[in-house]
Parts: sequence; C-alpha cells; structure tokens
Amino acid sequence: MKKAELVEAVAEEAGLTKADATKAIDAMLNTITKALANGDKIPLVGFGTFAVSKREAREGRNPRTGETVTIAARNAVTFKAGSALKDAVN
Repeated sequence: MKKAELVEAVAEEAGLTKADATKAIDAMLNTITKALANGDKIPLVGFGTFAVSKREAREGRNPRTGETVTIAARNAVTFKAGSALKDAVN
C-alpha cells in the first residue's frame, strides 16, 4: 500500500477529507520520528512498539574480495508487533 492509498483508506474510515487525512498521517509520522530521535519508546497497545536499539561496531567481510571491513556503530529502529496485530495477520 502506497501513502496515497493509505491516505484514501484513512479518509474513508474516519470520515475525513483526503487533505485532513494527509495532515493527520504526516503529523503522526513526524511525532513518531521525533520521539525515536530523542530515544523514546512508543508503545501502541494492540498494534506494536517502536523503539531504538544501539548496534555496536563490528567486523564484516566484503563478499567480493573477502577483505575484512569494519561496520560502524549505529542506532536502528525496531518494531515489535503486538498480539492484536499478529492475530489479525494470521
């Protein structure tokens, strides 16, 4: 599903105009992004939890040359699906 399709589905489900649905979706995504950038955890009961995990630096291999390469430490966004979401998918 593309963003335009999501906007259309949200507008229909919530009885909003497409412009209002776009604003709501953008506001939600921006809020989640800012919270994760601050290191916050975002639990949405029944849906899932967004969080940030730290990945330590490690060594990897270049598959073409076999040369050892250092992979830098970084933060990664994780999502753990809630039980209601898992049940809806299965």
